[in-house]
Amino acid sequence: MLLEDAQPGPVSLLGSPAASTISGNQAIQLGHKIAVRPHETGEAVIKYGVRIGHATAPIAAGDWIHLHNCASDLDERSNTLEVTTGAPTDTVYE
Repeated sequence: MLLEDAQPGPVSLLGSPAASTISGNQAIQLGHKIAVRPHETGEAVIKYGVRIGHATAPIAAGDWIHLHNCASDLDERSNTLEVTTGAPTDTVYE
């Protein structure tokens, strides 16, 4: 999870990763996830040592991990949220 907004290019990794930096492939906002290794479709997505979802498309190292390429294993409704805003897409407002 990013501790600050990141632009494409080097992103410093904290903790005890295999490398101290990774190259981000696109702009990613604070609080969002960046892949530190490639994931195949269907493969588990792990955050803080806990499986939180699975890849719905191939994810390259450095890619933004979010609703467009990852489905939650914890909350089925979160899979219907709008990618950029997080707004519900299954509720009709009049």
